[in-house]
Amino acid sequence: MRKLLQYLIIVFCAVFFLVGFLRLGMIAYADTKTVSSAGARPVPVVIVPGAGLSADGTPSAPLRDRVRAAVELYLAGKTQKILMSGDNSTVYYNEPESMRQYAISLGVPDADIVLDYAGRRTYDTCYRAREIFGIHDAIITTQAYHLPRSVFLCDRLGIAIQGVEVEQSGYVRVRYLFWQLREVFATLAAYWDVYIAKPLPILGQPEPIFP
Repeated sequence: MRKLLQYLIIVFCAVFFLVGFLRLGMIAYADTKTVSSAGARPVPVVIVPGAGLSADGTPSAPLRDRVRAAVELYLAGKTQKILMSGDNSTVYYNEPESMRQYAISLGVPDADIVLDYAGRRTYDTCYRAREIFGIHDAIITTQAYHLPRSVFLCDRLGIAIQGVEVEQSGYVRVRYLFWQLREVFATLAAYWDVYIAKPLPILGQPEPIFP
């Protein structure tokens, strides 16, 4: 029994250090591609990944922050279009449309908003941005805890990406801690998807933003 316990402790420590190493490596990698809003190089498109809806169907606080950061880049002339990518797996849940309505309320013309209804995961968002919408150079706006994975995935999937960390509004502390913890496991999934599994998200006919 003691030997089994020692073995489990060794395995746990090995996994703990491996996960920590991979997470820190991703953070360091993404840091080289992270810029401020003012320092961002102008690009054709800014990508906004989904982050959930409130009970009334409006963007959650994290999602509002992501959209608002993208709108600020648009209004500053840093980008020509905004790609809103999120989950629309049922008729009762439509992240992209909710994001679009919020962006319009902030002053973005509807003609400059593009919706991706199949961005169910960050991997899907980045994959489809290139394969469906023909994006090769972009900015992605998201929170600090999510930015390393977003930058890593877009870069590894063929997009010259700049990450812009959004200014966070007040989040419920318990949920914020949950998101931080979830990113640890999502980091492993990102490495797995990029280097081993290479899954295909929902695709379809190309819809290039700039024909």
